[in-house]
Amino acid sequence: MAVEGYVNARAAARARGREAADVAAFVRRLDWLLIGSVGVLVGYGLWAISGITRQDVPGNPDYYLVRQGAFVAVGAVGLVVALAIEPDWYRRRWREIFGGTVGVIVLVILVGASHRGSKRWLDLGFFRFQPSEFGKVLFVLALAGFLAERTKRLGEAKVTLQAVGLACIPILLVFAQPDVGTAMVYTAALGAILFVAGTRWVNLAALGASAVFLAVFVLWIAPAGGVHILKQYQSARFTGFLHPTGDPGGATYNVTQSKNAIGAGQLNGRGVEGATQTTLHFLPEHHTDFVFASLAEERGFVGASILLGLYLLVVWRGLRIVALARDAFTAIVAGGIVFALLFQIFVNVGMTMGIAPITGIPAPFLSVGGSSMIANLVAVGILLAIHARARGARR
Repeated sequence: MAVEGYVNARAAARARGREAADVAAFVRRLDWLLIGSVGVLVGYGLWAISGITRQDVPGNPDYYLVRQGAFVAVGAVGLVVALAIEPDWYRRRWREIFGGTVGVIVLVILVGASHRGSKRWLDLGFFRFQPSEFGKVLFVLALAGFLAERTKRLGEAKVTLQAVGLACIPILLVFAQPDVGTAMVYTAALGAILFVAGTRWVNLAALGASAVFLAVFVLWIAPAGGVHILKQYQSARFTGFLHPTGDPGGATYNVTQSKNAIGAGQLNGRGVEGATQTTLHFLPEHHTDFVFASLAEERGFVGASILLGLYLLVVWRGLRIVALARDAFTAIVAGGIVFALLFQIFVNVGMTMGIAPITGIPAPFLSVGGSSMIANLVAVGILLAIHARARGARR
């Protein structure tokens, strides 16, 4: 019995040693440059928010900083959980992921909290979250799973149409909330997914032409015929984008003040106390939609360039993961996540400078908001999981 116990103990010790070695090898395969760049980006965002929101809540200058820090902590846990999940698990369950995503978005439309005429949030009492933000990640996982099952038939127009039809369900539901900005992110992610999957150029060109016609129909043809698909405030935003100086006190007030804030920052910025556009609340939504303009006012061209440089580093590492992915599914997922992130960065920064219409898309890792921060950190966890397992497969 003593010998048997000794043998069992030695076997258990060897098993623990192998597990420890496996964990250590997995940790070494992580993209530490991506982890570091995201960590610096999140820290930089918290530092920026501490100055931007200092005057927002009288008597509590750290209110938004503490809340955002809590969201970062939850997001970090989500990142670790996503890192631990084998990406193939998502591929096998893409139907459940898609059904759950659509179901929650429908639930938001039915019973969601209404704010400024939109239903985008579910209120759980202790936390109010925006399911469509998490849907950006789940949408990519579901469509990647659908296409990964049909890799040998991706050249067929039928498969492309099926993928587009599937994608249109959550896109139209989000559009109906109404949330045009998030629907645009979903559409951009769809384009990236089809491209990375290897869809034929002729099919992509046809889809692009259809998208342009649809935009023209919604913005011009339908309104000319008396059918207004967009809400009045949404139409005013697009009109203001096309005529930026037409109504500086009304429809284009936000973007006018945003440009003023960016220009006032000059090279090194006005600092927290001197940033009058932000501290005196001339710039609306300065901690969410127009947070980049507030950062540019307080920290100037240098501070804004640091942020954009960090964004560029994260996107570069993400694109590298697309190239390293071990199979079609993980490559499609990585491509969809990275392009959706890049699209959000471009539109958010662009709308603060008047080169993109105002859509309410938050600045990733910077705008105050729990849903966006947590969802983006989970997306990074998925990218890291793809990278680590791809390197393991190559070895």
